[in-house]
Amino acid sequence: MQRLDGRNIGVDQGETHLFSDYEDGGAMWTGSGPREVRKRVTFSASYRTPPSVSVALSMWDMDQKTNARAEIQAEKVSTTGFEIVFKTWADTRIARVRASWMAIGELPFDDDWELY
Repeated sequence: MQRLDGRNIGVDQGETHLFSDYEDGGAMWTGSGPREVRKRVTFSASYRTPPSVSVALSMWDMDQKTNARAEIQAEKVSTTGFEIVFKTWADTRIARVRASWMAIGELPFDDDWELY
């Protein structure tokens, strides 16, 4: 559990288009086996410490002839941003994906000192 000081809690959120592979025959649409897409997201302001980040699918367009297999998560969370990681596997064919995200964490205090 992350304890936050109630004076400076920041909430940032957004949505990003991860890929559109059906347009150009990309790996998520034409490939098979393990596949992944990573996209870096930068926060609108820096946090004091790495925030808690949640990601979700806000749109996905999939082929109906194969099983729907997908995983989405936040990785490499820092005070300035994180990576959205989308994965699929086997014969799943995904045309396009959009993800939404929310970060909640402690913002820097005006009187914070950095000694070193």
